[in-house]
Amino acid sequence: MTAAKIFVKSLLILCLSLPLLSKAQDVSSFDKGTYINKKDTLPYRILFPLDFDATKKYALIIVLHGAGERGNDNEAQLKYGPKLFLNDTVRIKYPAIVVYPQCPKNGWWSNTKISQDSAGHYSFQFVEGGDPTPAMQDLLGLLSQLLEKPYVNKYRVYVGGLSMGGMGTFEILRRRPDVFAAAFAMCGGDNTLNAKAYAKKVPIWIFHGEKDNVVSPDHSIVMVNAIKAEGGNPKFTLYPNDGHNCWDDAFAEPGFMAWLFSHKK
Repeated sequence: MTAAKIFVKSLLILCLSLPLLSKAQDVSSFDKGTYINKKDTLPYRILFPLDFDATKKYALIIVLHGAGERGNDNEAQLKYGPKLFLNDTVRIKYPAIVVYPQCPKNGWWSNTKISQDSAGHYSFQFVEGGDPTPAMQDLLGLLSQLLEKPYVNKYRVYVGGLSMGGMGTFEILRRRPDVFAAAFAMCGGDNTLNAKAYAKKVPIWIFHGEKDNVVSPDHSIVMVNAIKAEGGNPKFTLYPNDGHNCWDDAFAEPGFMAWLFSHKK
């Protein structure tokens, strides 16, 4: 093999491996952590701002994953959303500490009863009030722990999630409306009677796909109406051609971060 062919072959191998290296580097940018509450543990990944300075204060963004990313590998929860938060332009313009907690395999963020019919369609019944699930209890503990950090700006704490995480977003807003400056819920839902707890206290951007056959868009529509009825002014985006994965378009919204950071307590 000539030197020229060896060079071309080496270059090809390098080019093919670059995306894999880039992906691994992205994941490794999120440090690993674990919240421990007696016998319970809640794994999480945390991304610090570029040129992080512990003497400064930064916004805090908590992102709640869906049911498919549950477990204890402390990695699956990074499947959706990190591309936005790892974007260098976003990190420079909107410096924030981003946290992705991971719900246990059989856990659930919110008080939700789920059933499935013979055709495979899911039905969700959202509970009014009630005690937090073990996963939510640990999440609340992690939140309190994060708020104790001197470098967290307590006036700029945001939360959001997708699917099960969208449901969890409504749930944690009900439990701690005093904490969050703004929130986003993608293909989620809640009991409409819970809206009064956060409707006028936390601005929220709700997203859903009109063709969602996993979590019906009706769950978001009734929440938008319930929040408005309680004096809130939710922002609502219904994607006409999206199914359950509306988060792809939601995280890609040009004004997503600008809207989030336009709010503070």
